[in-house]
Amino acid sequence: MIPPPESVGRLAALGRSFRHRNFRLYIFGQMISLVGTWMQGVALSWLVYRLTGSSLDLGLLGFTSQLPLFLLPLLGGALADRLNRRRILVGTQTASMLQAAVLAALTLTGRVELWQVYALAALLGCINALDMPTRQSFVVELVGKEDLHNAIALNSSVFNAARVVGPSVAGILVALIGEGWCFLLNSLSFVAVIIGLLAIRLPRRAPEASRASLLANVLEGCRFAWSTPFVRSALLLLGTGSMLGVSYVTLMPVFAGEVLHSGSRGLGILLGSAGLGSLAAALTLAARRGGAGLEKLVLGAAGGFGLSLLLFSLSRNFLLSALLLAPVGYSMIVFMAGTNTLLQLRTPDALRGRVMSLFTMMLIGMAPFGSLLAGTLAHLLGTPQAVGLCGTATLAVTVIFGKNILRLSA
Repeated sequence: MIPPPESVGRLAALGRSFRHRNFRLYIFGQMISLVGTWMQGVALSWLVYRLTGSSLDLGLLGFTSQLPLFLLPLLGGALADRLNRRRILVGTQTASMLQAAVLAALTLTGRVELWQVYALAALLGCINALDMPTRQSFVVELVGKEDLHNAIALNSSVFNAARVVGPSVAGILVALIGEGWCFLLNSLSFVAVIIGLLAIRLPRRAPEASRASLLANVLEGCRFAWSTPFVRSALLLLGTGSMLGVSYVTLMPVFAGEVLHSGSRGLGILLGSAGLGSLAAALTLAARRGGAGLEKLVLGAAGGFGLSLLLFSLSRNFLLSALLLAPVGYSMIVFMAGTNTLLQLRTPDALRGRVMSLFTMMLIGMAPFGSLLAGTLAHLLGTPQAVGLCGTATLAVTVIFGKNILRLSA
């Protein structure tokens, strides 16, 4: 049976960014590296939980690893607008590879201590604070503005495909041979992305010609975001939604270990289910042919994210909980990747790195406060109650900011 022309058109639209050689090199390196990144994240949270058995310590791990992404991305965004973005990314990926190697060495030799885990997590957060705004603003150099919408969605697809594979593999490896091997495999995975970045060929980009200081550049980006009502409202919704909602990941080891009694393998399955939902969301966005109606889709997803978290918090059955995490992952990615697209389409090229640094601050930088809040609430009220409360609050802030965003996009 021959598929209808509309279906063929959607399939062609889904992968149109792959016609760009540079994007193919970039994305294939990411496919390998991101699997390792997710493996390390799951193994690290399980290591802390094994060492301490404390939800509060898991919250502290999230806080220390993500706090630099609140404090430093503005610097990273200003550098991304002034310097060669590809060189910055090669440097940050090399530094991440070394960080994972040190963590692997400490764990495999049995010398790892809790303070070392926190220190290395904070170091990785500092590296990512430079990496993430640069990475977000680098995509447009690979595909141009005409395919930017698709490239962002495909990049998110790869991220979330790794989110399915990485936790599942980590759950098995942690149970069989321990956390240290996950850290070592992550270190080796960075070789692929570094080779891909070095193979990319780009026309020479003239960085922003500015004699102003880095501080002046940072302030210029902040003024643009605050004085542009749509950008300001979208960033505020993203920040509050991230702080309240995304912190559920911090508590997943407790759900797997104490609430659902499924162990490290169960943790991998739970996170893998959320990853499947996220992958489906990213592919849905990639198949869209334009940005029309994206504002309503993003707001619906933000509300769906809060509602899905609330429903997940009420389940005590492992299979049902795993199924409920799929819509959690789906709505979260439509909300966040859709916001990324909306912001990039409304940002001048000269300010792209700095606006993406604000996006990073709101998406990841608010998460440490959410992790600390979630860990504290779980300690005081119980883990399911903490997640349910955060889901309800996410619904509330969507209503508060959503009306303004719809009015400004009309």
